[in-house]
Amino acid sequence: MDFLSQTYIALRGPTGAPQSAQDTIAKLSDRLSPSTLLADRRAAVLALKGLARDCKEDVGERALPGLLEVLQNDAEIDAEIAKAVLETITQLCEPDDDSKDLALKHTDYVIKNEQAVHVLFSLLGDTHFYTRYATLQLLSVLLQNRRSQVQGYFLKAPAGASSVIAVLEDKREIIRNESIIMIQMLISQSPDIQKVLAFEGAFEKLFNTVTHEGGLEGGVISQDALRCVDSLLRYNSSNQSYFRETSLPALLCSLLLLPSNLSLQDSAPQEFALQFWDSQKVANVSLVLGIMGMLVGPKGSSQELSVFVRGFVELALASNAPTPLKTQALHLLPSTLTLPLSEVILTPYMPVPETRGEEWDRLEPASALDALVELALHGEYNGLYSDSRTKEGLELRSAAVIVFDNFVRKEDIRQAIVQGMLPPQQPSEVPMISPLLHSLCLSPSSPLNIANVTSTHLATLLFAHLLSGSPRAKTAARSIKPSSNIPGETSGQGPLFVPADSTPAPTPPDEDEEDAPQTLLHLFAENLSLCFLSRSRAEDAREEREWNRLIVGYICLLAQWLWDDPKAAREFLEAGGLGTLVEPINQTSESEDLIPGLCAFLLGICYEFNREPGEITRATIHPIISRLGVDVLVGHMTRVREHDWFKSVGPESMVLHYPSKALRNTPPAEQEGEIWLDWSFIDFWKSNQHTIQRGLATDPSTLASSSGPSAESAMLINSLKDVIRSQVQEIDALQLRLKELSATEARLADSEARVAELEAELQTLDGKKREVEKEQEDLLVLLDDMSTKRRRDKQRMREAGMEVSEDEADDDDEDEDEGEEE
Repeated sequence: MDFLSQTYIALRGPTGAPQSAQDTIAKLSDRLSPSTLLADRRAAVLALKGLARDCKEDVGERALPGLLEVLQNDAEIDAEIAKAVLETITQLCEPDDDSKDLALKHTDYVIKNEQAVHVLFSLLGDTHFYTRYATLQLLSVLLQNRRSQVQGYFLKAPAGASSVIAVLEDKREIIRNESIIMIQMLISQSPDIQKVLAFEGAFEKLFNTVTHEGGLEGGVISQDALRCVDSLLRYNSSNQSYFRETSLPALLCSLLLLPSNLSLQDSAPQEFALQFWDSQKVANVSLVLGIMGMLVGPKGSSQELSVFVRGFVELALASNAPTPLKTQALHLLPSTLTLPLSEVILTPYMPVPETRGEEWDRLEPASALDALVELALHGEYNGLYSDSRTKEGLELRSAAVIVFDNFVRKEDIRQAIVQGMLPPQQPSEVPMISPLLHSLCLSPSSPLNIANVTSTHLATLLFAHLLSGSPRAKTAARSIKPSSNIPGETSGQGPLFVPADSTPAPTPPDEDEEDAPQTLLHLFAENLSLCFLSRSRAEDAREEREWNRLIVGYICLLAQWLWDDPKAAREFLEAGGLGTLVEPINQTSESEDLIPGLCAFLLGICYEFNREPGEITRATIHPIISRLGVDVLVGHMTRVREHDWFKSVGPESMVLHYPSKALRNTPPAEQEGEIWLDWSFIDFWKSNQHTIQRGLATDPSTLASSSGPSAESAMLINSLKDVIRSQVQEIDALQLRLKELSATEARLADSEARVAELEAELQTLDGKKREVEKEQEDLLVLLDDMSTKRRRDKQRMREAGMEVSEDEADDDDEDEDEGEEE
């Protein structure tokens, strides 16, 4: 009480007159001088802390230099004054809506003093709760205001990295949580700091925090720790390489409950496939998947991390994970997918109706390729929610289309899939209709079935990926003759996705022998014509939009199929395709730009590659093009690139928002989406549009002006690509072998160095041995000399008549005996 009374009297003044805040701050600032007592400085700091809330500018202008001096001199020896001065400086530097510029001014003054910032990092090593907590808060504020300058001081601080890691090991949750937030800002956009903390053990400490919080079931702290790990790895190849060499990749699998030694024929355990999900767990798992995707990389060639790729496939195709996680898992699969999807066996699950996801049916095992195609065609759980067509659901199905495109880039895989659609060679055999062929051959019918439209549209995208740029696949596709008894609904998609305890689906009825099946190209031409007819009879704008979507799908598929395939072009034209394309171009409306442009593009392809003799030749098509007008056709094609549906498609996303008035009030998970084009067709269009535009103006008697490769050239290019791929694989194997030989050479060099050391040591020992032998020889010579001298002395003693002891006499006798023996 006496101390407080004296302080109050000193601040009040001798006369008791009230003082202004500025005068009080000035007197308190004077008491921060090192010449005053520690207790006085502590009281002054506490008083300034109270004044800093209302008089931030005056306290910063007058007292900030003294506060920094107290920080450097007293904070490490007195915990109470350390807490007070740290909180005061934090208040001065913390920005708010009214004093953001002032806070930045104070921050600049603080970080101008390099020694003061170094003291802050050293204070992190103080185990006192309030000191460490206040230091973390102040560093967070400084990093928020001036991150790059503080990061530069951290790299120069003597105890920067070790003190930060020590804070992560703190058992007190508040300290540990605050340290994670500070580290996130510290490592932001600083690869050097990321490397320093990684090699100091930051990964291990952060995963210890995740495990302590309950793994992926943990709360926000687990999410912050995982986000910190993500920041340490993202765009930092050095840290990624270091992480792969540790035991932490296996920990990622254990967090997801995924076995690290899963074989191709074994399905993932049920505890991995069926889990309970909430929003926090979804966020945590999303971060783990992102970390795994960074480690796998775009090539995914590492054998040690192949379990990650398998985990992505299992999560996306055979689990009850939320739709966004499945989409993310598919996008993280490497573009050069080497996992044999046709050999990977999955066990899909289906939710039991009216159980709200609490009960699930185990379905028959299926290959990952079949499950991927089913997902793209019908959506999750074999089309259980296909009628809703949400944007999230379409994002998942479009991701499956992209994975399918990456998987079928090898020519032999394309050939195998297309060959599987061909009719059986023996007439008695029952034709096998794959889900892809079934969806392709669905006949357009009224009333409109939105699920069927979406399924057929996505089937055209998948089939286009099989044919694009593959002359052999196109040749085989012309021989596909679908059965005429394909149903018009998507229910009953064959043996795939049948409950494990159910009976097989019944075989379809025999086909009428008199009704000969038509080829797939004839079927597409017929369906395209039916779509145009049904669109003209649409009852509302939504139905007309759905028919337009199906028309776009057929035209995009036909454009990629007929490109550089004269036989296919002739077959399509003879099936009535010419009239189907000309009518929409003549009847174009002002609001419709995409379909007339696509029809003009397909018409140009037919004109360009119609080189086979037949009923409809280039000379037949040329007058029609002249009547329509080359400029008009080119204008239609030009406007396609300006269309929003064309410009909005990207390499990883083809789903657009469905135009709706209630879109703003609809939750994101329930918003409706739509698909028009995919990136493969966009790339195909950009590469060939100008070729077709030039070809429209050429004379029918001239050779085709296409700059694209011929069928033979395309086959040669594909074979060369296969050779290049095999050579790249051989180079990778040789580089791996070179690394092994380099390691062996290093071990051999170490062995040679060891041998040299042993040889030197052996030579030293040999030298010492020779010295010892020489000493022994010298001792023997000396002993012999002494024995001879002794005998002589005894002989003289006998000659002189002196007595010799018996022992000496015995010795003499022994010596004489030895001499005789010698």
